[in-house]
Amino acid sequence: MAIQSPSSSSSFSYGFTYQVFLSFRGTDTRHGFTGNLYKALTDKGIHTFIDDNDLQRGDEITPSLLKAIDESRIFIPTKGRLVLPVLFGVEPTIVRHRKGSYGEALAELQRWKVALSQAANLSGYHDSPPGYEYEFIGEIVKYISNKTSRQPLHVANYPVGMKSRVQQVKSLLDERSDDGVHMVGLYGTGGLGKSTLAKAIYNFIADQFECSCFLENVRENSASNKLKHLQLELLLKTLQLEIKFGGVSEGIPYIKERLHRKKVLLILDDVDNMKQLHALAGGPDWFGRGSKVIITTRDKHLLTCHGIKSMHEVEGLYGTEALELLRWMAFKSDNVPSGYEEILNRAVAYASGLPLVIEIVGSNLSGKNIEEWKNTLDGYDRIPNKEIQKILKVSYDALEEEQQSVFLDIACCFKRCKWEDAKYILNSHYGHCITHHLGVLVEKSLIKKLREYDDYVMLHDLIEDMGKEVVRQESIKEPGERSRLCCQDDIVRVLRENTVSKIDIYDHFVI
Repeated sequence: MAIQSPSSSSSFSYGFTYQVFLSFRGTDTRHGFTGNLYKALTDKGIHTFIDDNDLQRGDEITPSLLKAIDESRIFIPTKGRLVLPVLFGVEPTIVRHRKGSYGEALAELQRWKVALSQAANLSGYHDSPPGYEYEFIGEIVKYISNKTSRQPLHVANYPVGMKSRVQQVKSLLDERSDDGVHMVGLYGTGGLGKSTLAKAIYNFIADQFECSCFLENVRENSASNKLKHLQLELLLKTLQLEIKFGGVSEGIPYIKERLHRKKVLLILDDVDNMKQLHALAGGPDWFGRGSKVIITTRDKHLLTCHGIKSMHEVEGLYGTEALELLRWMAFKSDNVPSGYEEILNRAVAYASGLPLVIEIVGSNLSGKNIEEWKNTLDGYDRIPNKEIQKILKVSYDALEEEQQSVFLDIACCFKRCKWEDAKYILNSHYGHCITHHLGVLVEKSLIKKLREYDDYVMLHDLIEDMGKEVVRQESIKEPGERSRLCCQDDIVRVLRENTVSKIDIYDHFVI
């Protein structure tokens, strides 16, 4: 029986059939240098593909050969993998500039000329007499062994929709494919899959760099003055360097001095303050030419303050992709028993584009019948899921006290109001600081200013629920003890029982 897998999963599972694809032509190299290289690689435990049927001039590459190329970790540049040219018995300049007999033989083969010129420009190995072949092969095997020993990161059990999102970010990275250092920021609200996307990108391009490092959960792991440990982890992962230093200020010159000549891929996941950026990636001059630094955050303002020009707002998962992920999470298959279609659509609508919410809901409801699905979703409408609430509340907890108050006002009363109307009403309570506070809420991806028809206030449904739940927790049993009222039943109850104690009333605004 064929085993199903979600769409695009094979692209990011990193389960290559071969670690190396050997590309060559001619029996002279097959039974000599190439054969010896193949044996040395396989003796080292490196799974290597070598075509047993020699390609003669004019032969087409067979489908099986193309499949082997596609399934090899080292070889293909367009697949985000590493090309390692090996020039045996010839200098790179001869091939690059098509001199001597190479120029004559390739005069009528323009595609070969371009391909060989490009290959000769790549960093690789060439045999320089008077050297020994076994030493030359040993250098190649050592290099490939180091490259293939790096273990890929786990991306997701069901990476639905990941392929197109990786390509979007890769296009942004490629916009500045010169030899400079390129810093890119991925931002958006919690639960959008920023970290998952960053892991997929890391697996996709890491082999192209001298060294690489993915620092996960920077926000959590830098708490309690642990930034120094992240600096040490960065040096260990990139340079296998175990050193000691007193504090963060001592670690900064260590990183800058050791890495400023290296082509580095560095991903800082879930950054939430400038101290972290200053300690781990202070500027482009910290890293060598061709380096890439990717930062994920909920706070767009952090990226702006750090001088990052290339930013990408991570998109949500909607429609057929959201349904596909939910089916896999709940049923471990893309085939769903009849009768579930309506309740699945309701669950997707509840998630409102957040993949993490889809995963939580799908996992919680796996193996449940339709009635249990309905009861659970009804419960979520009344009281948000605690796990989802905790994730979304991170950005709220990072706000100043007055900014938290503004957010709760918006979550309870001002969603879909015209921006200027909401600002005018809030200004009467908070004064002119309201402009700054609203800007902070936008930068932290808690609210949006939508311009489709007329500027108006918008926030994600689940972020709205998170704010209302914060207010509900102020007094679970007695609504009149809460700072705000936004539920019709609670308002009626408070007015009937006359239990209002501390609710602020805004002039010119009716709930």
